[in-house]
Formats: sequence, C-alpha cells, structure tokens
Amino acid sequence: MSKLTKNQKLAAEKIEAGKAYTLQEASALVKEITTTKFDASVDIDVRLGIDPRKSNQMVRGVVSLPNGTGKVVRVLALCTPDQEAAAKEAGADYVGLDEYIEKIKGGWTDIDVIITMPQIMGKLGALGRVLGPRGLMPNPKSGTVTPNVAQAVKEVKQGKIDFKVDKTGIVHTSIGKVSFSAEKIAENAKEFINTLIKLKPTAAKGTYIKSIYLSSTMSAGLKIDPKSVEE
Repeated sequence: MSKLTKNQKLAAEKIEAGKAYTLQEASALVKEITTTKFDASVDIDVRLGIDPRKSNQMVRGVVSLPNGTGKVVRVLALCTPDQEAAAKEAGADYVGLDEYIEKIKGGWTDIDVIITMPQIMGKLGALGRVLGPRGLMPNPKSGTVTPNVAQAVKEVKQGKIDFKVDKTGIVHTSIGKVSFSAEKIAENAKEFINTLIKLKPTAAKGTYIKSIYLSSTMSAGLKIDPKSVEE
C-alpha cells in the first residue's frame, strides 16, 4: 500500500469519518482537500434507487450548469452550408460536413462534442464504429441533433452536459473546477441533482436519491446529506 504524502495526510485530517456534509459544506471542503498542482475537476456521483436494466427506469438527460464546467469543449458542427456561418459565430471549433466525415473515417476524433442536423444523421451511420465507443455519436435526446445547430453549439460552450445512469445505478459527471468558488460548485451541483429528481422514472419505487458524493481529481469523496440539497 502506498504511503500518503504530507499534503494527503493533512487533507485526510480535515474529513470527519462517517459524516454526511451539507452541499455547502462539501463544496467548500472539496477545495481544501484538493492537493493537485493543476486545476482539478470537481466530480459528483449520485446513486439512484432504480434498476437500470429495465428500460422504463433508465435515467438520461441534459443539464445546463449555471456556472459552466470550466472545461474547454471542442465542438464540431456538421451542418449544411446555410448554417455554417451561424455555427462559427456561436463558437464551434470546426464547421463543415463531407470533409470532416472523411476525416473521422480516417480516425480523426480530436473533438469533445459533435452537433448535427436531423437530415444529416443518415451520413453518420457509417461512423458508428469510430464515434460510438468514444461517446461522440450525436443523439436527439442529448440535444446534439437539432435543426438549430448554432443554438446547440452555444449551449454546449456555456456548460450544457449530457449524462446517463450506468449499469450499477450511478450517475457520474464533472460539474466544475476546484478554482470555482464554493458557491458556484454548490450551484452547479444543486442544478444537476434537481435535474435528476425531475427525471425520476414513474416505475422507480422507494428512495430515489440513495447517496451523493462530491470529490475532485485524486481527492477523497465527501458524502452529502441529500436533504441538504432539497432545502
């Protein structure tokens, strides 16, 4: 077992064993226990009381974080020529169609999000083997297949993210950076959790939000009292 560094020991001493923190407390503490020299991501893990194996209990959606993610998101807009100028103005890093489809066929995936139009999806079918495993295939449910490409680009650049429960019933995503103020971290976390609550499947029974943990890159997880989010 590897030994803890001096900073890691100091961080561990700040965490009360077994305590469930309020969202505000955890948002402040996660900044204190992060010892990385880079601007670490702040992550949230929410365990849901659902059975993800059942289609009527699948939880998937999108949320626009009020304070953004703090990440630079590289966006490719695959659109018709009449929408190219608007997509560029909205902040798309790459704009075009056939030339980028050919690049992707050749293995190019130096992007984070692809936004396209419904009438273009037919051309992307051949790219499934490249885009699918990387989570880059556009999907109407995540808002990345839309007639209004420019609006979708703008929302992604401002902090819109999509999420999906995994096979163990946990939803995991990044909601900011440790350089954010504790207030901004808490605001983003609350918006994300409230979105999950709105997406509660009618077939789900019992406790829906079972547990919430907040952490940063390489930090310990902080347990959050779900009731503190509802207040």
